Amino acid sequence: MDEEIPRVELTLAAADLLRRLREAHGPLMFHQSGGCCDGSAPMCYPEGEFRTGGSDVLLAELEVEGVEEPVRFWMSRSQYAVWSHTRLIVDVVEGRGSGFSLEAPEGVRFLIRSRLVAP
Repeated sequence: MDEEIPRVELTLAAADLLRRLREAHGPLMFHQSGGCCDGSAPMCYPEGEFRTGGSDVLLAELEVEGVEEPVRFWMSRSQYAVWSHTRLIVDVVEGRGSGFSLEAPEGVRFLIRSRLVAP
């Protein structure tokens, strides 16, 4: 039996940054809205700081080695309708992103890379 392809995965650089952010800020979460503030970049918040609701989809509970609890990855339902055919890969690049995301003071930002998945 084939294992289901994960909807969201992390690069090694993203996992490393999440470990550092977890140490500094406690449990974490992602939300990707596709709205303003860096467009479709995923925003990292302390868990529960961004309120999710019926207009959001929980895509993954990411297991990060060295982080006790999963990092939940949420996306707005309207954004998910556009990205539903892809696997999202959370990566890190140099440069400052939105001031709302926890990594902003680090001089790096989270970025989504994607791969098409079979329907």
